[in-house]
Amino acid sequence: MCAAMELRLPSGEHVLFRPLRAEDAALLGEYFTSLTRETTRFYGPHAFDQATADQLCRSINYDDTIRFVALTRVDGRERIIAYFILVLGTSESDGKRYSDVGILLDPAQDCTFAPSVREQFQNQGLGTPLFRHVIHVARRLGRRKMVLMGGVQVLNTRGIHFYEKQGFQRVGGFEGPPGIFSQDMELNLLLDS
Repeated sequence: MCAAMELRLPSGEHVLFRPLRAEDAALLGEYFTSLTRETTRFYGPHAFDQATADQLCRSINYDDTIRFVALTRVDGRERIIAYFILVLGTSESDGKRYSDVGILLDPAQDCTFAPSVREQFQNQGLGTPLFRHVIHVARRLGRRKMVLMGGVQVLNTRGIHFYEKQGFQRVGGFEGPPGIFSQDMELNLLLDS
């Protein structure tokens, strides 16, 4: 299905990037509860607590959603330092917004992406190689287009810069919830990037 990937950060730390496993519940819960408000205000696919981690690890279904985790040793303990979601399909709400700007999403051929990285590992050269691996997996699974889960908030300038650097194109903006403005972005997986 999805081979694991290993890499070494510029700081020398060894990282293993692989699909989430049922036995990862405690590690994922610790990751969720360690995220700062700065990260969670821009990243909201679900709650960030142990109960959510337990539920996600109990209900793993790689045919629908592949949740990737990046692990390394922090302070002598194995820790999750990044969590990426690859949904093999698209949501109705994302599909409607894209349709409103003349872009038709096909849940059978397109996919949805949402990444997060532990604060101390942001801007450390981790995001791009992990994202490249997710792209490789999505292409191997026959996906043609990738969209961002719920878009990206316009205040998240670092996130927008990262997505543009990876080849995403801006396709439309929207407000929701009230007072929160976001940007939809898509990546054509049929093109080399």
